Amino acid sequence: MSSFNRALPPTSRPSTKASITSAIRSRPRKSAQPLISTNVNSYDRMDPFAAFNVLLKLFGSLPSRIGGCQYKLTPDEHTLSLHLLNIVEPFVGLAPSQRTHFTRQPTEILDAIALHVDCRRDLLSLARSCKRMRDIVFPRHWEYRVIKCKLSSIRVWNHLIINRSLARNVRRLEVLDERSAEAEVLPRGIMHSDTDLESTDDELGLHEKQERYLLKALGRMSGLRAFKWKCNHSPVGIDEVWPVLLRCESLQEVEICDNLAFAPLVREEAETEDKESTKKIPKILLEMSSMVLKSTQHAYGASQNPELSRIAEMLAHCPNITHLDIAYTPPRHQGLYNRPLADEFLLYSRWPNLTSVSLTNLRCTPASIQDTLPSFLHAHQNIEILALDVVPPFALNNLALPAGSLPRLRELQGSRDIVNAVLGCPAQSQRPLELLRGFKLSGAHNRSADLKYLDLLRLAGSGIKRLELSVWNDMEDIKLLAGSLPSLSWLDIGSKHNSCAAPQNRDKTVTNTIEWATVLSELPELTTFHGIKFFYEVCSQPTANLSSMSMTDRSRMRKNDEIAGVLAWKCPKLRRMDHWEEGGGKVIVLLRESAGGEEAKVRWDVRRVKA
Repeated sequence: MSSFNRALPPTSRPSTKASITSAIRSRPRKSAQPLISTNVNSYDRMDPFAAFNVLLKLFGSLPSRIGGCQYKLTPDEHTLSLHLLNIVEPFVGLAPSQRTHFTRQPTEILDAIALHVDCRRDLLSLARSCKRMRDIVFPRHWEYRVIKCKLSSIRVWNHLIINRSLARNVRRLEVLDERSAEAEVLPRGIMHSDTDLESTDDELGLHEKQERYLLKALGRMSGLRAFKWKCNHSPVGIDEVWPVLLRCESLQEVEICDNLAFAPLVREEAETEDKESTKKIPKILLEMSSMVLKSTQHAYGASQNPELSRIAEMLAHCPNITHLDIAYTPPRHQGLYNRPLADEFLLYSRWPNLTSVSLTNLRCTPASIQDTLPSFLHAHQNIEILALDVVPPFALNNLALPAGSLPRLRELQGSRDIVNAVLGCPAQSQRPLELLRGFKLSGAHNRSADLKYLDLLRLAGSGIKRLELSVWNDMEDIKLLAGSLPSLSWLDIGSKHNSCAAPQNRDKTVTNTIEWATVLSELPELTTFHGIKFFYEVCSQPTANLSSMSMTDRSRMRKNDEIAGVLAWKCPKLRRMDHWEEGGGKVIVLLRESAGGEEAKVRWDVRRVKA
């Protein structure tokens, strides 16, 4: 104590024991160590991050302990650390852990898990997760998600009837026509031939057997999502298949290509009132979102007076559809066929979630065009894509839509009168209309009607970015069109009016490139132009050496370089144009290459269009 007192200055020497105690208490204390619960039941086994954080806190507190307790765990803490390591271990490490509960599940549970995966890409990822899932996915699910075969493939239907657990794995079924050249898609486990099933002496009996096996196999496909029927040349029609499809509650997409879909519907009257009272409640497909119904050009099953009554009854079971496509194609070489009358269909059909509508080659009375068709379009306010092809065309001049119709329309396909009716209909706000296709300009013989139409296009504003004509007449049409819509980025002018009379001129390369480039220069935002072929056909690639080419190819190559330079000079954003081969899936692309401060060099290249 005396040495301590001598070490301190006189003013700071403690006089009493109390002053020494107060000095010791006034020293700053170390922060208290965090309390960690040692109850193993308070930590979730499915939360490895929380377990890892607790381990860090536990090991971090060991150096700060006093005396012999430093770097030592209590028995409870040791038990807790082992428990936390068991939680973290399955989620870390290079080798796959054997402690996961997923791989120890029964095969039936793993098969049920794979059953809920519809997309084949996701199914492949699931199969790559471990060996057990691979052994389940590939023999039972991968090859059964999509099946495409003909009606006569009884071995396929028999295989699915016997193996009910495999039939429920089918997500998409396509029944092909017997004359189709498409390749079948079948599981490898199905035999290629079975004489006991597919052979019979009676041809009509064979069709009955095919129908019986198909319907029974279709009833086993409880997980079916999409169904496509293209079997037109067969006594088995969609009338027998549709009642079975109504039992599949998971069905989302249906496409039917059959002439019998447009045949008149024969309604059977009930014999007694008791049968009418005990009639079953119609089944509803709540998951159905897309319905496509088309006819074929074959005469088999076609009717002289087609109707939409059968289609309307089928659609009555689908209240939540968002995409509807009805297209009628008259049979070829079979005389005069009428178009289906759509008056009653437009009058009574309503779907609140409908966003895409396509009605092709249908017929309406003049009174229906003035009343029923506008009410149908006004009732469906969520339509975004609309394609109308109805006759008679003279009655479309009087088509007038109620105010506020089609407020969300983005794409419109139809004649000039239909486009006029839509653009002339007042709306509360500007429609997000971006694409127009399917109309034609009248030319010099009816220029006044074209000017009225172009005025409506000009009033539509800068929202229209893409325009696809079906027919054009002369250069004056394109000039007026470019002056009305200067904000176009995609322009397809279709075919010329007199090209049908002279098909040999359709593939001819134009020579007035400068005139066309001057017209297109009025569209500063244009990036794609189709309908005119500017470039000459060459056998070699554009990047080939000129010395290895023939004299003809050299001349054409230089001419193509000049054409590319003129088009790039007049249209600074133009990039894609027609290739010299029609229907080859190729386009000409302009590439602008700039080196430092020098002027950009233009190079043309041949590219394939993605399917």
